Amino acid sequence: MTFSARLATLTVLVSLGFGHSLALAAGDAARGQTLAYTCLGCHGIENYKNAYPNYDVPKLAGQHPEYIIAALKGYKSAERSHATMHAHAMGMNDQDMADIAAYLSGTPVKSSGAAPVGTAPKAAQVCVACHGTDGVGITVDYPTLAGQHASYITRALTDYKRGGRKNPIMANFAGQLSDADIEALARYFSRQQPSLQTLQRRVTRYASR
Repeated sequence: MTFSARLATLTVLVSLGFGHSLALAAGDAARGQTLAYTCLGCHGIENYKNAYPNYDVPKLAGQHPEYIIAALKGYKSAERSHATMHAHAMGMNDQDMADIAAYLSGTPVKSSGAAPVGTAPKAAQVCVACHGTDGVGITVDYPTLAGQHASYITRALTDYKRGGRKNPIMANFAGQLSDADIEALARYFSRQQPSLQTLQRRVTRYASR
C-alpha cells in the first residue's frame, strides 16, 4: 500500500470516531495531590529515566487530564504493557484516577497558533489530524506531544508497533513506520511549543508542606 493510500485509510478511521470517547468524573486536584505522592517519585524529577528499557518518563504537566485517565485505565487493564504502571493503576478506582489526573496535569497546554518549529516529517501528515500541527492535542481525547521527551515518544510508538500498546488506530499507524520514521516524528514533536513540563515544581511545593 502506498503512503497516500495509508494516509487516506487512517484519516477515515479517525473520522469514523475510533478515538477514545471519554465520559469522566470531575477531578479533585487537592485530593489528587495526596494520592499522587508515588507518581512524583518518577514524574516529578527532571530527566528521570525508566530503567529498562531506558527512556525518559513522560512530562505530564500541561497534558489533558482526560488523556491521563485514559492512559491509567490502559495500564490497569494491561492494554498498555508496563509492570510498574500496571501495579500502581490496579489500586485506583475511577475517582482516584480523575483526581490524580487533575493534579498532575494542572493547566492543559493550549495551542499558541504560531507556526510549528521546523519542518514536519512526511509521516506526520497523519499525526496532525489528532495531535495538531504543533503537537497540541486537538481534543481531550488525544495527548499533547509538544515538548514531550523524544525518547518517550519513540518508546510509545515502538510499543504501538510491537503490540505493547493496543490502541487500534495507533497500532495501525505505527505498524507502518520504519525506525527512522519513528525517530523523525519523536524529534519533531519534542521541539514544538508551548511545551509540556515536568512536575518538578510540584515536588518542591509538596515537600514543603
